[in-house]
Formats: sequence, C-alpha cells, structure tokens
Amino acid sequence: MRTKEQLTADIHDKKRAVLVVNTHSRRGRLLYDTALARLKEAGFTLLGAKRVDRPHELPAILREGLERGPDLLIAGGGDGTISTAARLLAHQDVALGLLPLGTTNNFARTAHTPLDLHEAIEVLVEGKVIDLDLGLAGDEPFTNHVGVGLSAEVMLKAPRPLKRALGRFAYPLTALGLLTKHRPLRITVRAEGRHHEFQSHQVYVANGGHHAGRPIAGDADADDRLLVAYPVGGPTRRELLVETARNTAKGPSRTLREEPFLAVGELWLETDRPARVEIDGEPSGSTPMRIGLAANALRVMAPAGAPDR
Repeated sequence: MRTKEQLTADIHDKKRAVLVVNTHSRRGRLLYDTALARLKEAGFTLLGAKRVDRPHELPAILREGLERGPDLLIAGGGDGTISTAARLLAHQDVALGLLPLGTTNNFARTAHTPLDLHEAIEVLVEGKVIDLDLGLAGDEPFTNHVGVGLSAEVMLKAPRPLKRALGRFAYPLTALGLLTKHRPLRITVRAEGRHHEFQSHQVYVANGGHHAGRPIAGDADADDRLLVAYPVGGPTRRELLVETARNTAKGPSRTLREEPFLAVGELWLETDRPARVEIDGEPSGSTPMRIGLAANALRVMAPAGAPDR
C-alpha cells in the first residue's frame, strides 16, 4: 500500500482514473457528458468511462473499472452509488473520487466534497487523499448509517412512481402513511460492558457526520473511530415527529456528549421482536446485529484543506 502522500502524488502526476456514473437518476443523465468532458479537459487519462442505467449492474461495472488498475475510481451518483463503490474499495490502494449527484449526498458532505459538479472535479484535480472509517454491519461495510425500525419499512415500501415524481419527499410521505400502524420497538444497545435501553419507532447507528443532508452533530465525523447510536424520539408517534424536527433544526449545534447520543467503537443491537434493517438506504436483513468499525478503511480524494486524522 502506498502512503496517502504517494497516492496523492500519483493521482496528480499520472491522472489514471476510471469514471462510473449512475445515470438512472435524472442528475446523472444530465451531467454525465459534462463530467466526462471536464475530466478530459483536466488531463485525466480515463482507463474506462461508463454510464450505469440499471442500478443492479453497478457493482459489476465498478469491479470491472477497478480491474483496469486506476489510481482513482470516480463514482458519480447519490449515497447508494457512493456506498456501493466504498464497499468495493475498502482496504484497496485506490482512492475514491466523489461526484455528488444525489439528493442528500451525506457521504460527500462528510468528506467535505463540494456539491457543485465543477468544484467537485477541482477536488479531484487539486485535492489530497485522506483515510476515512467505514462502519461494519456484521461483515458488510457501510459509509453513512444503519437504520432500524420505520426507516427500513419506508425503504421497502416507498412506491417507485412516487419516488420518481417527488424525489426525496416521497420518503417522509411514505413514513407518515406507515407510522399510523407502526408499533414502537424496545431497543437494547450493548457496548463497552454496559447496556442501554430505548423505546422508539426508529434508531440509527451512524458512521458519517450527516443524515438526510444535515449534520447529525457538530462533532460527528467519519474519521473519529466512533459509531453514533441514537433513537429518534420515544414510543409515541408525536415524539418521533418532534424529535425529527429537532434533529433537523439543532443538528449542527449539538455534540456527541449530549443525550440521546451513544458514541462507541462497537456495539450489539437487539430489539424485542425482529426488526428490519436498512444500510445506507438499502434494505438489508433484520435485528439482532453486531455493528463495528473498520478504521481508516477507505481512501477518498478530498479538498486540500480537509482534516485528516
């Protein structure tokens, strides 16, 4: 494995890259040609450039790109696309380049990547390689979060036509419909020799610093060797709605030392009945589950001034 400095130098000097863009989304379709042209203008030698119109083909196309031997694999899309690329690049001597083309772009925000396409490409040209942590849900790496409870039901049941018509607003509308029948969970989190109990419709375990496009807390990050477990409200539906609004408004001003946050390196999460789990927005199994960390597992191209521990 090269050092971060060596890999940065090779990306700057050789500019050997592969571009993969999820064009299933509207922004991906509109911006693919622009991204391709801008990367060529910046002097990148593209060993491969692929549009992905069928999301189920994304893992295979990313693997094919990695096999071409780039120093930088550039992934364009939303958090699902970035998460898929991150799983492939975990512990690899290749940096992930981010083109944030989704609606919330949580991991790009955590990695300090600008959301403007041209500025994001400037990061690939002028930036540096940093190491970020990945979460581990069982053995499955994740970039942003594990969600247990209502969010997993929403990911399974949000109607596709509604998602096409309303984008991210389809999810809260689906959640409101499901909430009338959703029963709260009794959740137990075991960590560092202690156990913590919550009763809630929803609990998250976050690796990154953002959720739904907003900061979880002012000091949450994907480079701090910490997972952050937190319920959203209590057992009543009203508490869930109030806490969701509070998280939206107060996220940047809160710290991980405050309740209800539990910041640890590893935990075991169980519920009073098997509950569905979503990992980075994709349905993935059910509780109980061990959730841990892979420290410095992912190399990411970030702005030159980005913090790197």
